[in-house]
Amino acid sequence: MAPLTGITILDLTHVLAGPFASHTLQDLGARILKVERPGLGDDTRAFPPFKAGQSAYFATLNAGKQSIALDLTDDADRAIFEQLLARADVLIENFRPGALHRPGYGWKVVHARHPRLIYASVSGFGQTGPEAGKPAYDMVVQARGGVMAITGEADGPPVRVGASIGDIAAGMFLTQGILAALYDRERTGQGAQIDVAMLDAQLAIQEHAVALAATTGVAPGRTGARHPTITPFSTFRARDGFVVIAAGNDAMFARLCEVLGLQLATDPRFASNAARCENHALLKRLIEAVTLGETVAGWIKVLDLAGLPTARVQDMTEVLQDPQLLARQMVLPVTAAPGGPAFTAPGNPIKMSTLPELSFRPPAPALDGDRQAILNWLARA
Repeated sequence: MAPLTGITILDLTHVLAGPFASHTLQDLGARILKVERPGLGDDTRAFPPFKAGQSAYFATLNAGKQSIALDLTDDADRAIFEQLLARADVLIENFRPGALHRPGYGWKVVHARHPRLIYASVSGFGQTGPEAGKPAYDMVVQARGGVMAITGEADGPPVRVGASIGDIAAGMFLTQGILAALYDRERTGQGAQIDVAMLDAQLAIQEHAVALAATTGVAPGRTGARHPTITPFSTFRARDGFVVIAAGNDAMFARLCEVLGLQLATDPRFASNAARCENHALLKRLIEAVTLGETVAGWIKVLDLAGLPTARVQDMTEVLQDPQLLARQMVLPVTAAPGGPAFTAPGNPIKMSTLPELSFRPPAPALDGDRQAILNWLARA
């Protein structure tokens, strides 16, 4: 039995932040009942790429969930929803703040009727504050939260991080809040309201940028692949591409100098991390004068033997064939529904002695495809 076996999640979310949270909870054993809009469903059902007319984006985030389509303005559907509220442990929603108040399902009303239910909300700007009602997407909070200002090359424009960290970071924090609320309910018998803002999450993940700006009064700028406070910690040109070298302390730097045949470990310009950061451009030129003489594969072999953190820059087709990831069941097939296509999805990164390892994911649900099964479950209450 997985840790969350027996926990039922009523998932009213769509697109990414909320579905990512429920996806993680499902990997830990929870049952996810995905409540979707009749006729339309989750927006991501229409997101490319498509395979046999079905969205790979939707399939990877929603594999194994159950779908029921409900119109909360319809009396019959409201009656079903009321039954679901009575049976669920957690409600997750990512509507604009106040949207669920209109049909009568705001936190205070729901908590009064179902005091053990955990009510988890994720939104762009949170449930409070002067801009709580503003709409947001991933790129909006990356920009507003300072992430884009430190992403990209120093002489280039601000760049969005390639992964949707505005949504994903919020989804991770939402998951943590839900797990804490489930634990707290065991002691108090009461559910809690959880309010996670995508904007808040962007600030929370920027450890070095906050420290630099708050301490110096100067906003850190873009540094490309280079770490702003550790040197050498960047990509370096090899004969046929780029190799990442991350020498995180003085001992590693000394070992790197030995591997490269450079007499720099005791040079005052590079003898400490602070000095190396001050002279990072010169140090990179000196290192690349050596690394350009060998291939990426050659440097990976040498640096690995020296115990130095290193990697080649892989694209996603290479990542999906990475032997370390394959060995840890991190690339999984999403089995095909009858008459439908199969997909590929990430595995569960949370490895626990009490959590069975996944070898595949069940198919994503058809819109409203589990209505009868869910109604039968409610009838057995």
